[in-house]
Amino acid sequence: MLEIEAIVHQLQLLPHPEGGFYRETYRSEEIIPQNVLGNAFSGNRNVCTGIYFLLTSENFSAFHRIKQDEMWHFYKGSPLFVHVIDLNGIYTRHEVGLDFDNEQQAQLVVPKGCWFASSVKNENEYSLVGCTVAPGFDFNDFELAEREQLSSLYPQHSTIIETLTRS
Repeated sequence: MLEIEAIVHQLQLLPHPEGGFYRETYRSEEIIPQNVLGNAFSGNRNVCTGIYFLLTSENFSAFHRIKQDEMWHFYKGSPLFVHVIDLNGIYTRHEVGLDFDNEQQAQLVVPKGCWFASSVKNENEYSLVGCTVAPGFDFNDFELAEREQLSSLYPQHSTIIETLTRS
């Protein structure tokens, strides 16, 4: 726990609405105008954003989706499971980490519009990752899943949805 507290302090991380801790580390100066992005977006967006994201095994990042692709980068700690329900309703559990011999990935892209959540693989540990979003992240593009609604859309995945949602 002391190591987690030290990382949160050193990286100046804050609680994230989906679970875990984060801090934005990059927001490009360049802007993509809303008329170029199309009707899916409610305004202009930065070209790209990046964050640190720390998750502990006592917590999880709840199912949510955004309107952009999100790339995950593994830095330190336990491998992380990223749970994705794609646009066709197919569930996949990806493992983000550095053990390439056991099919872990140091980077993972979650395509726009997919529901996704994450959890730490090992008990009593943490995962420190980075996330890059393009076009840049804006909380207007963020939707936290409601358990009943997501389960009604994907009843075949109700067990993992129940585990990785809060309401």
